[in-house]
Amino acid sequence: MFDTVLLRSFAAVVKEGGFTHAAARLNLTQSAVSAHVRRLESQTGRELLARTTRSVALTADGELLLGYARAILALNLDAQAQLSRGPSEGEVRVGLSEDLSNVRLMNVMQAFAVRYPRIAFSVRVGIPADLLVAMDQGELDVVIGGRCQGTRPGQVLWREPLVWAGAEWASLTHGAPVPLALFPEPCPYREAALAALARGGVEYRIALVASSVAGLRAAAQAGFAVTPMVHTQLVNGLRVIPPDAGLPALPDVEFTMFAAGNSSAHIADELGNAIVQAFTHKVHAEQAPRPRAATPSPREAVQSKPNSD
Repeated sequence: MFDTVLLRSFAAVVKEGGFTHAAARLNLTQSAVSAHVRRLESQTGRELLARTTRSVALTADGELLLGYARAILALNLDAQAQLSRGPSEGEVRVGLSEDLSNVRLMNVMQAFAVRYPRIAFSVRVGIPADLLVAMDQGELDVVIGGRCQGTRPGQVLWREPLVWAGAEWASLTHGAPVPLALFPEPCPYREAALAALARGGVEYRIALVASSVAGLRAAAQAGFAVTPMVHTQLVNGLRVIPPDAGLPALPDVEFTMFAAGNSSAHIADELGNAIVQAFTHKVHAEQAPRPRAATPSPREAVQSKPNSD
């Protein structure tokens, strides 16, 4: 086993181009550095440096050992740095509704991970109702998601409309049940949509159940179904189904933060404020007036209509 003191002197001689400069760098005498290199050569049984009165040069064996020496010294420094860190300050386990799991939110999480390097942040994505159960069971510290109603105490971060989303090129026709693309139960958007349809006497059928926003978008963009979606989730190829299509108005969504009330509560508050700043500017920029249905027209279903071009 090589002594790191000897390896450090050897590497310094090579880097500085001689014993004198290496000694100054290491704050040692020249004779001490020379002794270190001789001891290392004795341990290896090989000549590591070719010395002249004017310079030193690596031998083939010295070249081989230098790579190992640098790696050993780097690992030694890394081990010292890791072990000298203070104890972990714990973890913050965040639950996010699926429609918030995007790059904007991950940028917020990354900023907090940098700001609090001794806290382990982790994220679970799911349906808000399931995430709240997990928090009640001690598996999460913070849950952030949308709800259309509820009495559970929480901090409302922002509100935005829930709308009916469908393909830009598709129209609704009379007479057939409305095909729906929905999240699985329990989902606040699903519950709000089905309740509104029931109150309005609008017939429907569940055409697709998906656990991701991407799946719901795909179904709506293809004209296969319509889906309840928060306004800022609309992308190219989707539009808000207008009021005259006969679909009932949907409630606003409250994006709410729920906290378990543990020792990380102050970080949860900061996280909530950061998420508000990251998301609400998008809501204000893209939010259009929510369509309101008047007297419902006859029940309608999606009918594909080819592009005119």
